[in-house]
Amino acid sequence: MNIFEKKSRIIINCPLRAVPFLREEVSELGFNIKSESQTHVEIFGSMQDVMFLNLSLRTAHRVLFYLDQFYAKNPDELYRNFKKITWEDYLFQDSYFSVSSAVSHPTINDTRFPNIKCKDAIVDRMREIYGKRPDSGSERKGAMIYFYWMENHCEVFFDTSGVSLSKRNYRKIPYLAPMQESLAATTLLAANWNGEGNFINPMCGSGTLAIEAALIALKKAPGLLKDNFAFMHLKGYDERIWRKIRSEVKTQSVNNFKGKIIASDISLEAINAAKQNAKTAGVDLLIEFSQCDFRETIIPDGSGIVFFNPEYGERLGEEKELEEVYESIGDFFKQKCTGYMGYVFTGNFNLAKKIGLKTKRKIPFFNGSIDCRLLEYELYSGTKKIYH
Repeated sequence: MNIFEKKSRIIINCPLRAVPFLREEVSELGFNIKSESQTHVEIFGSMQDVMFLNLSLRTAHRVLFYLDQFYAKNPDELYRNFKKITWEDYLFQDSYFSVSSAVSHPTINDTRFPNIKCKDAIVDRMREIYGKRPDSGSERKGAMIYFYWMENHCEVFFDTSGVSLSKRNYRKIPYLAPMQESLAATTLLAANWNGEGNFINPMCGSGTLAIEAALIALKKAPGLLKDNFAFMHLKGYDERIWRKIRSEVKTQSVNNFKGKIIASDISLEAINAAKQNAKTAGVDLLIEFSQCDFRETIIPDGSGIVFFNPEYGERLGEEKELEEVYESIGDFFKQKCTGYMGYVFTGNFNLAKKIGLKTKRKIPFFNGSIDCRLLEYELYSGTKKIYH
């Protein structure tokens, strides 16, 4: 059966704590949420919906299209059930594919082992049918099979995204430890950034926040920057349909917006990286870059968002050095940012106290495994320092 002609469950993954923003994003794209967990939302749709979602989603990591489910008590049963699936309907005989999974089963110590069993099942079936085996490996460059095996229940999906949607393809020069693109977009949506007003990003690093802010302001789908998705390697894929969907998504973007986006950093290397990344993303002409200490960042008259993503200080000596930085962020907010909303994304709650201003909201996130908060400050005239 041509998988591009059927409808099925679609699971959209994201990191812990990002589901509220993913849910809102998927709903705004016109889909009904069927269910959700701590790390995904589920909808029902077609592979054309999958194409649209892979192009459009800012907060997600991958889009999974349901294929089959069965019970398996051990790896041998997993192999047999995987081999029963008609992979020849979906994979080309000379295709490349990879297998990944989320497994929690008492018979499994090494989570790579069930992936190998399932890969072997696919290869063995294809060899029996075609007399030759398809190529497989760990690279996310071709078709991708993903399965959940919890207790004895297994669900099989096509991972239609391939390389995680968080990798937008514009960050050619990462510079130090940049914020992941999808996390940057999620924090911006949490800050209610929609392109109205100005967006100011001192300490911009490689420019991820400023670039994501520009993409949101322009209503430009982040997937437009990518040229390879895993669904392109399945039987039934029609490039004409893909080009049509891509063209329709592209026409929804705008060429400009009224506000300013300003990104500054004390490091010339960071500014050069940010400029190059913004150019690759096609938004370099919309961002004003400047090399300066963050305290010298220009704040235009008007309103908008001032967004900091300072270092967290993972070692004690670093934390002591950063105390002054966090105190200065509070002073900068108070003295220069009246009329704006201030945001600080940090994984160090002791340093956060040094900002010295009363938070309006503390929004929980994870940055990888680091427990973080997006701190929101209302910078109205006459703000007083309130120490905790």
